Amino acid sequence: MSTERNSDSVDPSDPSAPSDRAGRAVGAGLPEASSGLSTDDAIRSMLLLMPRVAARLKRIPLPERLQSMRLAPRHLSLLSYLLFDGPMQVSHLAARLEVAPTTVSLMVSDLVQQGVLVRENDPADRRRTIVGLTGDPVTRSAIERWLASGAAAWREAFEPLTPDERAVFVRTIEIYEGATGGAEGR
Repeated sequence: MSTERNSDSVDPSDPSAPSDRAGRAVGAGLPEASSGLSTDDAIRSMLLLMPRVAARLKRIPLPERLQSMRLAPRHLSLLSYLLFDGPMQVSHLAARLEVAPTTVSLMVSDLVQQGVLVRENDPADRRRTIVGLTGDPVTRSAIERWLASGAAAWREAFEPLTPDERAVFVRTIEIYEGATGGAEGR
């Protein structure tokens, strides 16, 4: 990869340089966004950025009501689907999460026992069971608060972008996720 840096890079010691909420220079060492990034610069930027993002995600505190429930980041997607899309069958959750139905079934059973989720008969077909968030307002509010910080950060990142730019970003992350799926064996 090229180590050549663009002379239009942000100077992190410049007090007038744009900064994030923590006061760090945004894009330090990177070309201005309007000038674009070479493939190597984009790779470098993401290799430096992703560990920080992963570390921050791990530090998202659980609301007090959820702390005893052994919830982990893997539960974020499952709870997000149920919060945004409403109750659904385990098989539909498994398809959306791209994991085996037995994996989701085990997660759901654990979360039902902890009072986070409920199982109910599907009103459209009593032979089927659907899974939804608990009706307990304290637990449901805690789940919403846990998910809200991530949603707020994504809103801040996505609002200045055009719909096409948002779509490119989401597709890029999906492609990256797929490309790294077999990385353990490489």
